Formats: sequence, structure tokens, C-alpha cells
Amino acid sequence: MAIDRRLFLKRACALGAGAATAGVIYPLAEARWCHVVRATVAVPNLPPSFRGLTAALLADVHHGPYTPMPFVQRVVETTNAMRPDLILLAGDYITRSGRFIPPVMAALGGLRAPLGRFAVLGNHDHWENTRLTRRELDRAGIARVDNAGVWLRRGDDRLRICGVGDLWTDRQRPDEALADATTDDAVIMLSHNPDYAEILRDRRVGLMLSGHTHGGQVYLPGYGAPVVPSRYGQKYLGGLVEGPACRVFVSRGLGTTGPPVRLASRPEIVLLTLA
Repeated sequence: MAIDRRLFLKRACALGAGAATAGVIYPLAEARWCHVVRATVAVPNLPPSFRGLTAALLADVHHGPYTPMPFVQRVVETTNAMRPDLILLAGDYITRSGRFIPPVMAALGGLRAPLGRFAVLGNHDHWENTRLTRRELDRAGIARVDNAGVWLRRGDDRLRICGVGDLWTDRQRPDEALADATTDDAVIMLSHNPDYAEILRDRRVGLMLSGHTHGGQVYLPGYGAPVVPSRYGQKYLGGLVEGPACRVFVSRGLGTTGPPVRLASRPEIVLLTLA
């Protein structure tokens, strides 16, 4: 069927406008298109009684103007529906203003896990209001493990859950976090910024869990992420990474900073099975 030039150009313009609109709308939509990432990770020296334990890792919620409370509540509901044994929060709970701290902590206080909920702070938490973030975590009943830790016990077996302060805005005291742990113990360390793995040399840490990089937030296939808040380029974009002293699992996070968009880097709730 013949199509005259005017009709062809009209349709071409409509197609171009549609593609341009989709190019704008899709990254905005992807920023709210959360999914669950499941992975099995080996933890050196993990006692048999802890094998198969599940841990939900949540990072970079960034509640604020572009990450609204309904999204945060859906994250909490989805996490609880998976019934993890413990929940690990890797920092950056808000962005733009400290006024978002109390409501996001009240929402995260609804997370449920029989072995506990543990958290460290991220750079945005320190930039906005360190004291208020700590107070609201305490009020929510979420244990803070910045430069601290706890032992989870099952009979004679034990597993260390610990953390360090944020690399950009706090001090890192691994000796305080690890306490009496030995090289024969199983240790999981929270560090908001995965770059700390390049500094850590303590072989007692078996697995580090981090966020911070957002998977670049915008990822271009064949090129990579144009902007990554890391000194190590694309290394710590997301997933399981080999660090100098231990393996690191990096969550691509949940919220956004800067432009409220994501591309090929969907928000994620991570459910880890320990092996």
C-alpha cells in the first residue's frame, strides 16, 4: 500500500515523539520498579547450624522528595513476606532533609526478623543529621552496629554480625566491630561504602555487605555506568565482588539521588542465603 510523503513524515514524527517520551518516562518508572534479587553466598567458617539462614539486605532507601513513603512501605511489606531470618540495613535512609528521618525509621521499624535487625549509617544520614538518625533507629528497635557488633548464637555455634562507620563521613574501627572474633569465626560486616573493602586487611571478615553505588543508577549496556561514587570505577556496581581481603556483596539500592531515574539498574531487595 502506498503512503504519501506527508503521511509518512507525520507518522515518523509521531513515532519519534513517542520514543522520546518513552525515553523520559521509562527511567522514571524503573526507579519505582523494585524487584527481589536472590543469591546464595558462602561465608567462611559458617557453622552448620547457620547454613541456610536467610538475610535480607536493604540499602539506600533515600526516602525524600523522590522516594515517597508508599514505596518505602511496599519495600517493608515485600521484605516481611519473604520471612528472612535477619535483616541488614546498609545506610542512606534519607536524602535532602533530616525531616524525612523520623517517618522512614518508623516505617523500617515495621520490618520483622526473628534473629534481629541491624543497621549502619551512610553518608547522607551523617550529612543530614547523625544524632537524629541514631535516635530514631533506637526508637525503632533496630540495632546500630557502626563500629560495633553482636554474636548470634545457636547452641555452641556463633556468627558475628558487625559494621563500621561510613568511609566518607565517619571513622572505621574494625577492631571494635570484630571484638573477640578470631580467624576461626564466621563474620559478616556491614559497610555502607564498598570502597572500604580496598582498605580492610583484617582476615577475620568473611563477607562484607554494602550499598552506596546504586549500580551507577544509570547503566548503559556496552559502556557501563557513566557515574559511580567509587574510586574503583565499575568494580563495585553491584552483586558479589572479590575484594582484597574478603568478598563483598553490593546492593544496587532502593532509592535515588540526583535525577530520580534509573536505567538498567532496578531498585532491589536482596535476599541472601548463607552457605
